Amino acid sequence: QVQLVESGGGSVQAGGSLRLSCAASGRTLSTLAMGWFRQAPGKEREFVAHMHRGGSTTYCADSVKGRFTMSSDNAKNTMYLQMNSLKPEDTAVYYCAARMGVVGSRSESNYDYWGQGTQVTVSS
Repeated sequence: QVQLVESGGGSVQAGGSLRLSCAASGRTLSTLAMGWFRQAPGKEREFVAHMHRGGSTTYCADSVKGRFTMSSDNAKNTMYLQMNSLKPEDTAVYYCAARMGVVGSRSESNYDYWGQGTQVTVSS
């Protein structure tokens, strides 16, 4: 069983930055493919970024490309989402997810484990 705990959410003004963390337990992060998703009020959950197992390859949604960066620290068994140049439309609950596979996925149905979510609010 894998447990995921997000942290680092908060409130910032547009143009600001936040770094979200997702601490994993129960399994070594390097054996998992990982993803970040978000859900804004009244909207469906959407893909943000994913990482192949081992952390060598990452992909971001077009809406965040160039502003968000996904990374991992295997020594801390933690992955991160660095969010820069934040916009009000980035406001959402952010979730990290893990799957028992080699490649990450843009589809939330492909993930086996989920964190509880962390709120990010960006004001204009």
